[in-house]
Amino acid sequence: MARFPSMDDCAVLHLSRLQLDDLNLEHLTDNKRRQIQQLHLTNNRLSFIPPSVCFLFNLEYLDISNNTLTVIPDDIMRLTNLKTFVAKNNFLNESSFPKEFERMPVENLNLSGNRFGDIPMQFLKMTTLQSLSLGGNRLKNIPAEIENLTSLEMLYLGGNLISSIPPEVANLTSLRYLVLCDNRIQSIPPQLNKLHSLLSLSLHNNLLTFLPREILSLVHLQELSLRGNPLVVRFIKDMTYDPPSLMELAGRTVKSQNLPFSSCDLPSNLIHYLNLASECPNPKCAGVYFDSCVRHIKFVDFCGKYRLPLMHYLCSPQCSSPCSSNPQSDAESEDENSVPPDRLQRVLLG
Repeated sequence: MARFPSMDDCAVLHLSRLQLDDLNLEHLTDNKRRQIQQLHLTNNRLSFIPPSVCFLFNLEYLDISNNTLTVIPDDIMRLTNLKTFVAKNNFLNESSFPKEFERMPVENLNLSGNRFGDIPMQFLKMTTLQSLSLGGNRLKNIPAEIENLTSLEMLYLGGNLISSIPPEVANLTSLRYLVLCDNRIQSIPPQLNKLHSLLSLSLHNNLLTFLPREILSLVHLQELSLRGNPLVVRFIKDMTYDPPSLMELAGRTVKSQNLPFSSCDLPSNLIHYLNLASECPNPKCAGVYFDSCVRHIKFVDFCGKYRLPLMHYLCSPQCSSPCSSNPQSDAESEDENSVPPDRLQRVLLG
């Protein structure tokens, strides 16, 4: 039996997981209808939005996920206070919404797990939108008109068929979270460096083979997820660190302390071993290593156009300061040193 809010109840009506295929709220008094600000109808059997829902004029939040909706009725336009509309995991597509839906005051729209092949033009005119989620659909592109969503702070388009990012995305100056993982994206437009508010950029499981140098100018970026791309898979095979053997520890001590040795002191095989020592590339470290090292990823210049992740080897996990890998370019070294080491790690391994 559905439970309806009393006069003293908070303005939330939970009617989820009740096997509902329809809903009649006509028996509610006008006062109770005005009370309801949130309505949860998830995990039912609804193939349509019940007409009585569209008479809850103070409704601000509607979640009708995990049903079998194929169309959103024109009557939804009556919900002039609706701020959040969630209809995940239904059967909706770009033809399911009223033409006037763009006039809705919705700020958070979540339609992930449906059947959208394109982003409806109505959505691209909703200047009040702060969050748009269309993950797990069938989108093949991001229209240039996305730039009209000037209030957008979160754009979730993961799990689609998108192959490119239009430069117009860079005009979303309020964007804080951009999720484009699990697509077919092959390149990132350098214009994204204009997203000065961006905190998180999820690009994992795409087809990226390089990143634009400009991406490091995103000064507020806290997370950049790249796993599952050719540029990471190609360079990051095994990030484990094997502790050095006793012979390596002894060899490191001999080399780092500059202890003298000769054929009179050591057998030829140990002399050969000591001569194989590699210097740690970290300029702040005077250490050496032989067989045991830490694999460290960092960006380097490539043809002055792109920055690619390359493998570096450090002598120990404690040796994590950024180091210059391109001594031919003073500008490159200065640029590398301007990036905190923790940012480099997040950019590559997020």
